Amino acid sequence: MTIVLHEPGVDGPTRAVDALRAWQDDRTPLQLHPGDLGWAWALGAERLAAAVRIWSAGGRIIAVGFLDGPDVLRLTTAPDLRQDGELARRLLADLDDPGRGVLPAGKAGLEIPDSALLREVLLAAGWYLDEPWTPLCRDLAGPVRDSGLRIEVAGPRTAGVRTAVHRSAFGSPRFTEEVWHVLAAAPVYADARCLIGYDDHGDAVAAATVWSAGPGKPGLLEPVGVHADHRGRGYGTAISVAAAAALREMGASSALVCTPSANAAAVAAYRAAGFVPSAERLDISRGA
Repeated sequence: MTIVLHEPGVDGPTRAVDALRAWQDDRTPLQLHPGDLGWAWALGAERLAAAVRIWSAGGRIIAVGFLDGPDVLRLTTAPDLRQDGELARRLLADLDDPGRGVLPAGKAGLEIPDSALLREVLLAAGWYLDEPWTPLCRDLAGPVRDSGLRIEVAGPRTAGVRTAVHRSAFGSPRFTEEVWHVLAAAPVYADARCLIGYDDHGDAVAAATVWSAGPGKPGLLEPVGVHADHRGRGYGTAISVAAAAALREMGASSALVCTPSANAAAVAAYRAAGFVPSAERLDISRGA
């Protein structure tokens, strides 16, 4: 097959999201999700488009990559081509040649599904296993217990509350109310909800954004955070329970989340919320 690499225009992220939505299933619990691009849409459509790479063959999208930083690519492929040698070799060539416009020369990192042949091809070419992540999944076939928090779905009037919790939780000043409006105006946000959790005193203590890939498909929690003034009280677990409940209402088959394995507190909070960890997934890196 003739494989073509694209750096798409502003319509590219929408086409990439459509492909990612079709590729989600509960047999591949950790891969690039529509919600990953949805969350990144807060950058604006033009900046997001510049971070997306699409590989196609015969007019069909067969692989999607997202530059989550200048030297970190998150990549997945069409499920039926995950073990395709031709695609794996082409991806290796594009990843290793800075002139192809995917990754720069020198040190770089890659996230790919464990089941991809590309992982073996990269390791054989001198790439190496790197940071471990813990994927967790909660089955949504049954009911989800009450979280214990008063949950509000953020909207234009409460966007400031939602973004304030995020800034406190992550120590990042960039997620402002104006940025939230950019996020919420993106087409993929039609399948998302921003949740705010309030304690018994009416304080906003935690927040999460959930992303559906459609009925019967796994949904994603991205991101989840607890206000710095309210940590250590179980609110991380509570907002994760609420996020799972929201995804179930949206028709998701399961709820997915992933965190660095070194973040033991986050892993414990998700486990307490009913999320079951699967085997660690290791990033793959290329040396300088």
